[in-house]
Amino acid sequence: MRSPRQQSPDGGQSPPSSSSSSSPAAPSRTRPCPAVPAPAPGDTHFRTFRSHSDYRRITRTSALLDACGFYWGPLSVHGAHERLRAEPVGTFLVRDSRQRNCFFALSVKMASGPTSIRVHFQAGRFHLDGSRETFDCLFELLEHYVAAPRRMLGAPLRQRRVRPLQELCRQRIVAAVGRENLARIPLNPVLRDYLSSFPFQI
Repeated sequence: MRSPRQQSPDGGQSPPSSSSSSSPAAPSRTRPCPAVPAPAPGDTHFRTFRSHSDYRRITRTSALLDACGFYWGPLSVHGAHERLRAEPVGTFLVRDSRQRNCFFALSVKMASGPTSIRVHFQAGRFHLDGSRETFDCLFELLEHYVAAPRRMLGAPLRQRRVRPLQELCRQRIVAAVGRENLARIPLNPVLRDYLSSFPFQI
């Protein structure tokens, strides 16, 4: 009686197995795994960090941006300008930069219309493209241009138009006592941590 032909795993027909038990099994050969090429330097969108302190500063900045309410993440230039077009002059937002040498960009409604400015990070400090004024913190940069006599920046464009009451209270406290004096306020640790999580007046 003919032995049935076996189905191979790939859907084809495999030859019938030999009925002889004396034939030694052929040794199986394992194919070596193909080498995976290492990623070439510069394949990422952003440049690498020059030092661990730069990494910590950008990580801290990212955490503050997540808490500020006017960080729009990977929003495109066109998308940012469309959102700002109907807003008052001075309205601004922060978003990710599409440039390889920048982390963030500032989009602002000017009298001539919306525009975007790269925010550079060099030697551990932030500055706007075309400006020599540098700042230790991105939010100090924003506060500076909000309070400047020419008032380049006005109110930020937040993703949530109605802000929680606790955020408004925190902003008023920081404006009243200054962020350098927050630790002196007699508060429990939970409230003190909340104040220090975003100690800016924006």
